[in-house]
Amino acid sequence: MSFTATAGDSGERLDRVLAQRLPQYSRARFQAMIAGGHVRVNGETITEGRRKLKEGDAVSVAPPPPEQTALAAQPMPLAIVHEDAHLIVIDKPAGLTVHPGAGTPDGTLVNALLAHCGDTLSGVGGVKRPGIVHRLDKDTTGLLVVAKTDAAHRALSKQFAAHGRDGKLTRAYLAIAWGGLPRRQGVIEGAIGRKGTNRTKMAVVADEMGRAAVTHYEVLETFGPKAKPLASLVRLKLETGRTHQIRVHLAHIGHPLLGDAAYGQGFKSSEVLLPPQVGAALEHLGRQALHAAELGFEHPATRRPVRFEAPPPDDFARLLDTLRKSTPSHAPQPPKLTAS
Repeated sequence: MSFTATAGDSGERLDRVLAQRLPQYSRARFQAMIAGGHVRVNGETITEGRRKLKEGDAVSVAPPPPEQTALAAQPMPLAIVHEDAHLIVIDKPAGLTVHPGAGTPDGTLVNALLAHCGDTLSGVGGVKRPGIVHRLDKDTTGLLVVAKTDAAHRALSKQFAAHGRDGKLTRAYLAIAWGGLPRRQGVIEGAIGRKGTNRTKMAVVADEMGRAAVTHYEVLETFGPKAKPLASLVRLKLETGRTHQIRVHLAHIGHPLLGDAAYGQGFKSSEVLLPPQVGAALEHLGRQALHAAELGFEHPATRRPVRFEAPPPDDFARLLDTLRKSTPSHAPQPPKLTAS
């Protein structure tokens, strides 16, 4: 790859011009290439990105081969919702970890994607988590987008970092929570950090001890007596994206997810209040009742908004259907408006 610097490039840093001219790589990636001796100006190898260009400078780049990942490619079935040259959208099943980590060296979504995408995915966004832009918990199902190029990874990561504040990203989850939430619609706020007594769990903590977290919710349906519902179907949208955010926030207000062994332990005795058919469906679910149902973002190549939906999997749908058949089901009424 080569080009000749123009008058507009004169006086600009080499790494900045490279990132502008060749957007398939990030500026950080070009800085690494420069430091590694892969960039020449007028035939001279340059090792500092701060080098200023002059009009007429001949710039050439010889990208090194992608760093080889030690991760194994492992073919396994994937529920592909959409795929193109830039990204792939997956409907992740329960029980599938997104990327290798402590205790899960393989058998992850990354291993499956390496087998499906081949060398095109290697090194995108880093060799340890190639292509990964965001994550879902192992036992949370639903939509997840993976980047197939550096440019797509960079653009999508920026959108996820903004969490929809720029109007590009939308994410919504469906959940079945214990009891009846305090209002039909509401916002849960509370910083999230590691739980002091159990470092594997998260908790709402003092602001200075964690990271700010905001979750918006809407109750779609309640099950059981109106005065004291057994459970609620809830739609949730994230304003931030912290580890276990939905699970922690719902547990914090006293309405953890059905089936959540980590954050709903205090409601284990409440399972005896469920009709037997519902209890059996919950036991069949065997995990937290949480599904990433909607995902929308600006496509990194076309710049057009794209949106995807995935219905809940069979085990979630079975629990929901059994709740509807075995208990009174109510659609919450909208709040009454008062004259000003």
